[in-house]
Amino acid sequence: MNFHELTSHAKAGRIDELNLISLEGGIYLLEARMHGAAHPLHDARGQALPFRSVEHARQMLHTLPNMEMNLVHWSVQDEMCGMKGIPEEDLRIPLAVRSNRAGRVG
Repeated sequence: MNFHELTSHAKAGRIDELNLISLEGGIYLLEARMHGAAHPLHDARGQALPFRSVEHARQMLHTLPNMEMNLVHWSVQDEMCGMKGIPEEDLRIPLAVRSNRAGRVG
């Protein structure tokens, strides 16, 4: 999904969930979920569109309707020695697309 498609789907209310996925090296990728399927955000060449930070993603997404997104850190339990018997769960932290900094004093 490119940025234009993401904007169109978001404005039409078809996006179920936005996930900003944190990867090693300080890289973040965005996926939009619609009807149970993940649609990664990509650039004009079809490459994954990386973000440098949560704030960078918010800057790029400021034209979208205000919606919740999740910051997702994948589980590393499968890479840890002795952790096979524990159910895996990704860490999901709810975020707003827009920062709440506006209007704060201080």
